[in-house]
Amino acid sequence: SLRCYCVSGLSGLDDVHVFISSGENVRLSCNNALPDCKSTTWIYNRFSHSETVELIRLGIKKTDTESHKRLSLESDCSLNIKKITKEDYGFYTCRQFVNDQQQGTDARVFLHVLHVSSSFSQTEISAGRSVTLFCQLYSYERVSCDYWIRSKGIDLFWVNQAGFKLKRSDSRYQISAPDHCIITLNTTLLNEDHNREWRCNITQRNQLKTSATYTVKISDDASERSSSGASDSAIQFPVNSLNSETTSRESIAAAPTQGSSSISLSHTHTHQNQNELYCQVCLHIRGICFRDRSFHSATE
Repeated sequence: SLRCYCVSGLSGLDDVHVFISSGENVRLSCNNALPDCKSTTWIYNRFSHSETVELIRLGIKKTDTESHKRLSLESDCSLNIKKITKEDYGFYTCRQFVNDQQQGTDARVFLHVLHVSSSFSQTEISAGRSVTLFCQLYSYERVSCDYWIRSKGIDLFWVNQAGFKLKRSDSRYQISAPDHCIITLNTTLLNEDHNREWRCNITQRNQLKTSATYTVKISDDASERSSSGASDSAIQFPVNSLNSETTSRESIAAAPTQGSSSISLSHTHTHQNQNELYCQVCLHIRGICFRDRSFHSATE
């Protein structure tokens, strides 16, 4: 049978607004459900004039949607969505059908997704590098984001690890807001920022709705590349192996020697030629790091 799915106005008294951060699980309630959910249908619209997607039909999950593997129907007919992505934002409608006739009114849920991203991938993040974090609220696009946020008393802002709001006057951070649904934070990373959480909060009339975090992982390799640059020199010499068949990949650190120079060895090439392994040796300014258990000395 043919059903016409019509999306009506945005400001119903019974509309539910759900705020969630990307990566989390969410449960969307169906407030008009009939017993056993065999009459329940869930539909989805990302935009006001976008194509309507049927997610659940008469209690049975559709399998021809991109998100179907992350969807499930609860015993109370609510819709569960696992591992929310920023593409899941939009307008979800729960309807009841008996003998192809809709029963009652729509139960409508607006899903707003908060997502944080970085200007660099984790492997590129290093101390001394300037990084920009983006916090964006993805919402149903019936009206402009600026108008909707102002009218609903919604605020988007960054907080430090202690939970205090970061101010634009803070000398270490540059905070900007291209519009009310996006706020960026730019900072130059320090070594002590390793494992630091940067949190973006969203409140409605001063009540916290959800928050999204980005954890910085300072990459040693990226830091070495950034600090050493073109000044590194490389040599190669034979190294005796404890075992000609296998080579340990674990790193072994040694205490730095006196003076300003030290050596860092990184295992890059292995040749089982006359029972010798070759390691690339790079000269650096700090510390000694033997990155291969098979390294003894060139004179053994």
